[in-house]
Amino acid sequence: MNGRVLALLATSIATLIYGITFTVAKEVMPTFVKPYGFIFLRVGGACTVFWLLNAFAVKQKIERADYKKIAMAAFFGVALNMLCFFKGLSYTTPISASVMMVTTPILVLIFSSILLKERMIPRKIAGVIIGLIGAVILIAYGSQGGGDGENRMLGNFLVLVNAASYAVYLVVVKSLLQKYHPLVFVKWLYTFGFLFVLPFGIQEFLEVNWQTMPTGIYLRVGFVVLFTTCITYLFNLFALSKLKPTTVSVFIYLQPVIAAIYALFVGSDSLNWVKIIATLLIFFGVFLVTKQGAESTHK
Repeated sequence: MNGRVLALLATSIATLIYGITFTVAKEVMPTFVKPYGFIFLRVGGACTVFWLLNAFAVKQKIERADYKKIAMAAFFGVALNMLCFFKGLSYTTPISASVMMVTTPILVLIFSSILLKERMIPRKIAGVIIGLIGAVILIAYGSQGGGDGENRMLGNFLVLVNAASYAVYLVVVKSLLQKYHPLVFVKWLYTFGFLFVLPFGIQEFLEVNWQTMPTGIYLRVGFVVLFTTCITYLFNLFALSKLKPTTVSVFIYLQPVIAAIYALFVGSDSLNWVKIIATLLIFFGVFLVTKQGAESTHK
């Protein structure tokens, strides 16, 4: 099996894990572990794993001036991103949350044009508008129909904030990833991230009743910490070493499909016309934003 096939397999597995996570995390929150307590577990656990892995990685010193940039990346890529996502997911449904996450490429384009001064062409502007209309419909009207969600409008909005935060992170982190070994970078990313989430998550973490927690919930928590955080990062890292970033990023569009199939299979969510229409608008908007023009070089 050649490297490209292995890379495609790795990013496919990572996407599968992400898709399942929407329902797995929802089954834990907020009954057994509150959202911020879960983030404390996730970031703290991942931070520990990455420090251990660095014992076997290359030794590389971070320049003093870059610690500020890494802290900024950690704020948007770990703290604000995860706090909004898990809090939002605790309010909304797995399918709605996964659809909202697909707005990330649209938001990346917006922040790239603001922070990096990248040019916006009419087709991409139209894609941004159409995609955001779909997001607004999902936020405002996605509470109709079945599925477990106590405040879906707020939940969908928080997941959108999470997607925006992650989009800022993708723009900010580009130069750092070109400068440092990924394992060295992610160790410090999660170290700063843990410091950011500590004040929010420590109290909810201490409130967890570990003695009464079913074994299945322990396994779900472990799945999110080990697989959703650590394994997916390492698999995507390997994929990026063999494939173009654009090829890897396309797999984000499969997350709602996997999330919907798994959520419907276990009975944790349901479909309705609002979700379907909003999904189609968002996907069409993303298509316009990410479509290469005739002048692009295809490889």
